[in-house]
Amino acid sequence: MAVRIACFGSMNHDLTLWVPHPPAPDETVRAHRVAEFIGGKGANQAIAARRLGAEVAMIGRVGTDSSGAEIVEQLRAEGIDTTHVVPTTGPTGRAVPIVSDDGEVSIIIVAGANGAVGPSDAEDAAEVIAAADVLLLQGEVAAPASGRAAAIAADAGTLVVFNAAPVPDRSDLVLQHDPIVVVNSHEALELRLDSSDRVIVTLGSAGVQVGEVRVGAFSADTIDPTGAGDSFVGAFALALAEGADAVEAARVGAAAGAHTVSVAGASTSMPTRAQVDAILDTGH
Repeated sequence: MAVRIACFGSMNHDLTLWVPHPPAPDETVRAHRVAEFIGGKGANQAIAARRLGAEVAMIGRVGTDSSGAEIVEQLRAEGIDTTHVVPTTGPTGRAVPIVSDDGEVSIIIVAGANGAVGPSDAEDAAEVIAAADVLLLQGEVAAPASGRAAAIAADAGTLVVFNAAPVPDRSDLVLQHDPIVVVNSHEALELRLDSSDRVIVTLGSAGVQVGEVRVGAFSADTIDPTGAGDSFVGAFALALAEGADAVEAARVGAAAGAHTVSVAGASTSMPTRAQVDAILDTGH
């Protein structure tokens, strides 16, 4: 039986810009490329897990605009259950990733319908959350909503993986349910997390820290790092559910992230299992 993953989180319409460098104050910079993609940490992680073979249910909100309809259509095309994706009056969430020529990315987000996600959305999807092997949470919806989803999962014995990015206000509402936490170094400092094998710190080209163990990064030609963290989380969660320990799961996640940075876009760059396995086998 396939691993079952419930993803409670954000869905965005991404407008990605490639620029020579991020604009300084009062500076206008010409983008040399622009493209539109489905994004949002929730949607990206759901697609990542699905392409690697999990059965995935997405839980969250989109707007009543064309972007919302397109997101639902594409999630369904991936084979993701969208029963609990709720159309909400108003715009879908938006994100503007700005990718500079040195491979760095900055992202501006507008919550849109993601801002309407509340505890009732978790309660409405309680059966799906309780039946899942893993619940994925992120920081792009309000902590009271994610906290309620985490409580339902904890009561049911469902493993919770919390990607606290960005770090939400009242993150304690999720942390009190003892999730496995995935953060980057800045988020780890902000949350003041103690080192343990339940705290996974992604370090970009320096690899991943799992407690006292450093997992090395895989070599990759970086085209667009947008979504690399989401690719890591989806693959990491799937590997945990399949029985890997945190270190081995982080290695699988690192391989997924290496593929993602080599492809433009967020959701479009999520790898298949064959692509991840090839990186694990060859190191690149």
